[in-house]
Amino acid sequence: MTTTQAMTRSTSRREWLAPAGLLLLSAVPAIAGSVRLTELASDPVVTEANARFVTQPLPVVVHIICVTTYSMLGAFQFVPSLRRRRWHRLAGRVLAPAGLGVALTGLWMTTFYDLPAHDNMVVNGARYVVGTAMIVSIVLGVRAALRRDFVNHPAWMMRAYALAMGAGTQALLLAPATVLLGTMSPAAYTTGMVGAWVINVAFAEWLIRRRRTGRSTGGTARRRV
Repeated sequence: MTTTQAMTRSTSRREWLAPAGLLLLSAVPAIAGSVRLTELASDPVVTEANARFVTQPLPVVVHIICVTTYSMLGAFQFVPSLRRRRWHRLAGRVLAPAGLGVALTGLWMTTFYDLPAHDNMVVNGARYVVGTAMIVSIVLGVRAALRRDFVNHPAWMMRAYALAMGAGTQALLLAPATVLLGTMSPAAYTTGMVGAWVINVAFAEWLIRRRRTGRSTGGTARRRV
C-alpha cells in the first residue's frame, strides 16, 4: 500500500467518526420513542404518566417518527464524501420536512399536553424557544440552498440539527445524575434540560465558525499560490 493510499483510507475512516457519534447520541431517544410507540399500539392502561399520549396519540407518534428519521438520517449529512454527491440533496428533501415535523409537533405538545409532574414553566418556555428557532433555521437553510448559498445553508441546517439533538444530550446529562443522586431537584432538572440545548448550540456555532475560518484560510492560500 502506498503512502497516498494509506492517507486516503485514514481520511475515509475519520470522516465517519462524527456520524457514528451522532447515531449513538440519537440511539437513546430513538429507543425511548420505540418503547412509547409499542406501548401506544398495545392498548395500554391509562396512567398519570401516559394519559396525555394515550388520549391524544397522533402528535407524539408523528413526533417520534420525525425525530428518529431526522436525527439518524441527518447524521450522514456530516460525511464530507456524501455531501459531494446527489445523495445529500435527496436526503435533504426528506430531512427538511422531517425537521419541521419535529418542531411543529413539539410545539403542539408543549402547548396542549398537560405539563408532566417533573416539568416546569422554565423548561416549557425553553421548548417554545427551541421549536421556533428550529423552524426558522430550517426555513432559512432551505432558502439559502435554493439561492445556492452554500455557506449559510449548512450553517442554518447545522443549527436546526443541534437543537433537535437536545434530547440525546439531555439523556447524557440527566441519566447519570439520576442514577447517582436519585430524585433530582427541580433546579437540577431544569439546568440539565436547558443546559443540553445550550451545549449543542454552542458546539454547532463553534463548528460553523471553524469551518468558515478554514474555508477562508484555504481560499487565501489558493489566491497566494
